[in-house]
Amino acid sequence: MKGEHSKAIICILTALMGLLLSLPAFGEPNEPKKTAKDPKVEELRAGKNYIPTKVYTAEDDNAILTLYKGLRVADVVDGMDKVGLKNIGTMSPDILPLWKDTEHYTHRIQGIAVTVRYVPTNKAPAPAMDTNSFYAWVGNTYNKVTPEPFVPLIRNGTVLVIEEDGDGDTGSIGSNNIMVWKRAGCVGVVTSNTSRDTDEIITEKIPLYFKKVGRGIRPGRNELESVNRPIVCGNVLVEPGDVIVADGEGVVAVPRAKAKEVAEYARFILEGDKSARRDIYKSLGMPMDDSVK
Repeated sequence: MKGEHSKAIICILTALMGLLLSLPAFGEPNEPKKTAKDPKVEELRAGKNYIPTKVYTAEDDNAILTLYKGLRVADVVDGMDKVGLKNIGTMSPDILPLWKDTEHYTHRIQGIAVTVRYVPTNKAPAPAMDTNSFYAWVGNTYNKVTPEPFVPLIRNGTVLVIEEDGDGDTGSIGSNNIMVWKRAGCVGVVTSNTSRDTDEIITEKIPLYFKKVGRGIRPGRNELESVNRPIVCGNVLVEPGDVIVADGEGVVAVPRAKAKEVAEYARFILEGDKSARRDIYKSLGMPMDDSVK
């Protein structure tokens, strides 16, 4: 018995010694495992968007816009309710038209979203310099830091939707570039932030929906982050190709997948409203205006 007991003790001690020898010396870190790079991890490390941008033809856009001609925000919101999207797509009420035409409603927008995202810069502002140097710095910054590469994406029926944050008194939209966008086919602009040159834009009669006035230029204040990617404008997700409707009651973004169904119900609501109001106009002896034609 004593011999067997001794053998058992020796076996236990041997196992313990083996375990102790396998452990790193006190105070020494474990050597990290050498593994191959995971392609999925490296893809994430380089940055990845998870909402893909869907691409539509001009013919697709035109077919949808035909359904939305003359529709109001209220009609479209009713349509969103009908398809189960209650309180979805309606931008915050502080995004409103710069100007209104209450006779022919030319401030209203029905169009297809092209999206842009500007972010506040984290670069130092330009130091004081002579006029020529500053003008060159402004031009270089416009071209390389805060440019407008989205212009070639604009076509007839486009609504440019801009996500912009920060409070740098930035006038990202002005009376010049908004005319360039209009010339390319843009029917209106919606931004979550600012515009400058607002007197001139009112004179130009280009539909603009914005939050507040901004007076400074983009250089030294913001940077372009992305073009035609999903953005947030007025607390609403807007994807490229979504339908944008805007009037005196604000802005609504209709997800493209539901655009046809929303428009059909919205048209039903609008025509019913016009018919009822025409009868009231007649009873009051009022002349028919554009709101009931």
